[in-house]
Amino acid sequence: MFTTIPVKTNNHDQMIDITDQISSWIQEQGVKSGAVIVSSTHTTAGITINENADPDVKTDMLRRFREVYPWEHPEDRHMEGNTAAHMKTSTVGHAQTIIIQDGELVLGTWQGIYFCEFDGPRSRKVHAKIIQ
Repeated sequence: MFTTIPVKTNNHDQMIDITDQISSWIQEQGVKSGAVIVSSTHTTAGITINENADPDVKTDMLRRFREVYPWEHPEDRHMEGNTAAHMKTSTVGHAQTIIIQDGELVLGTWQGIYFCEFDGPRSRKVHAKIIQ
């Protein structure tokens, strides 16, 4: 079982909670047990799991990423000028694997799955594959 979920980003850097979309798709598939791999095939956008209760977590994370990886650096040589986006994606990673038990994602009380845009706004894709 495989799906592709379109994601439209509106900002240069943004974290979009995609937990409900992944969860709904799993329930539609009728899967009771297994795992789902959630992946971004973009070199400037990643997938992470983090707190989804307080929106300030996303704000703080994006601010800290900007501090660690400033958009412009005098020694960056990448022609497109988006080295910072590549660094951020390498930091969060391109994919996450989540356990499925009793038809539900096994996530902590405060956890959500985020698509992380680091070079937007753009139209992106998230891929998900269920392993049983």
